Amino acid sequence: MKNSVVTGVVIDEDHFTLTELTEICGITPETVFEMVELGLLNPQGSRPEQWLFPGVAARRVRQVLRLSEDLEVNMAGAILAVELLEERERLQAQVRELEYRLSLLC
Repeated sequence: MKNSVVTGVVIDEDHFTLTELTEICGITPETVFEMVELGLLNPQGSRPEQWLFPGVAARRVRQVLRLSEDLEVNMAGAILAVELLEERERLQAQVRELEYRLSLLC
């Protein structure tokens, strides 16, 4: 059995600052500002130096960047795609829950 080392960045933190988010995702603060303006990110705090982003923000940013590159769409289009994918996941979870409840009745 080979020994191997896995390296990476833990992105399951409770919250990230603006600086941490930019470093983790390899983006500029301006890109984060655009994502906030377009509604992808909703930081806590009134000023950028006070902003705190939930742990899921890094995953959402990476998804948008990947979709933007892979599909060659602008950021707004990639954000819409991510939002639709998340909505699909929520609906699938609801269907599973309803199917489970229905199975209990039978």
